[in-house]
Amino acid sequence: MAIFRQYVAPFLVLLVFLVALLAVSARIFLPSDMAAPAPIEDVESASIQSPKNDLAPGLPTVDVPTLPTSAGSVEIK
Repeated sequence: MAIFRQYVAPFLVLLVFLVALLAVSARIFLPSDMAAPAPIEDVESASIQSPKNDLAPGLPTVDVPTLPTSAGSVEIK
C-alpha cells in the first residue's frame, strides 16, 4: 500500500494535471474563430425552428400547447 501512496497516486495526480494543462494550453494554437466560446441560441427561436414529427402524425408536437397555462391560451405563429 505504501508503494501506491508514494509513487502511483502522485503520478496519477501529476498526469491528470498535465493533461488538463495541455488541453487548456492548446487553445493558443487554434484559429481565432475556433477559440471563441460557442454561440448561445435563443430559446424561443430554437423551439419555433423545431422540426415537425412526421413519423407519428397522431402525437402532439412540442409547438402545440397541450395544457392550459396561467397566461391563457398560447398561440404559436
